[in-house]
Amino acid sequence: MVKILANDGISNSGIQELEAAGFEVLTTKVAQEQLVNFINENNIEALLVRSATKVPKEVIDACPNLKLIGRGGVGMDNIDVAYAKEKGIHIINTPAASSESVAELVFAHLFTGVRFLHDSNRNMPLDGDNKFKELKKSYAGGAELRGKTLGIIGMGRIGQATAKMALGLGMKVLYHDPYTKKIELKLSFHDGQTVSFELENQPLDVLLESSDFITIHVPAQKNYILGKKEFAKMKKGAGLVNAARGGVIDELELLQALDSGHLSFAGLDVFESEPRPEIQILMHSKISLTPHIGAATQEAQNRIGLELAEQIIKLLG
Repeated sequence: MVKILANDGISNSGIQELEAAGFEVLTTKVAQEQLVNFINENNIEALLVRSATKVPKEVIDACPNLKLIGRGGVGMDNIDVAYAKEKGIHIINTPAASSESVAELVFAHLFTGVRFLHDSNRNMPLDGDNKFKELKKSYAGGAELRGKTLGIIGMGRIGQATAKMALGLGMKVLYHDPYTKKIELKLSFHDGQTVSFELENQPLDVLLESSDFITIHVPAQKNYILGKKEFAKMKKGAGLVNAARGGVIDELELLQALDSGHLSFAGLDVFESEPRPEIQILMHSKISLTPHIGAATQEAQNRIGLELAEQIIKLLG
């Protein structure tokens, strides 16, 4: 019987699917430094991770029985993918499963930012009973998203899901993606009606200068995508959301842009120094914060579990 270690967890639906196909699934949370011993002592042949567990070359070399490494999610920067493939290990992920969840979180941050919910939710418990009128006045200058322009950097599955939500809300959408010259998006509604939109790739400078809000959807990068130069090109009063990866935006320059009033707010689900974000980020009144929960919905986790199970059964069954 093939043993699978789902070290960062897996949905019950995924476990049931795998067990029905004759696999044994362990969901023990093994500390990184004990991972190699656990895999070898328990004869684990498939290792499933999310973003917490790292699978570098050293782990791969030390675990000769591993036949498959799976990532529940999209980005695989915590796995030495090229080396694992060289060693003949199957590498799988679930790129489609969490797109809707991440896109909805982007809009949670956008709605929060334009209506100051992140700040009012901090201050209402403190002063709502004795400074109600002052708080009402300070949060009275909100904005609507409808009719505004959303710039999307990276038009993969998550970028496309985000674009569809923006279009459904009545926003104009610009995107920049060097790998996608033109794209047709089909919006499907509850009653079976569909509407199609055709969008064309824009130069990054055009997107920066023309967007009221910008959201970034790219894999982990060696260099910043958005730094001092790019923030300066953005519209005064624009908002920014990063639910992609820490390190794609320069957080120090972001703080400067927020403090100067050039940018009005930011929504961050990921951080450069994750899992210990900088205190200046955590305490900033213009930043809406979540702890890397883009794919953390029940629906996405179910889809991820089932998608992993189907691929494992196909490859190792």
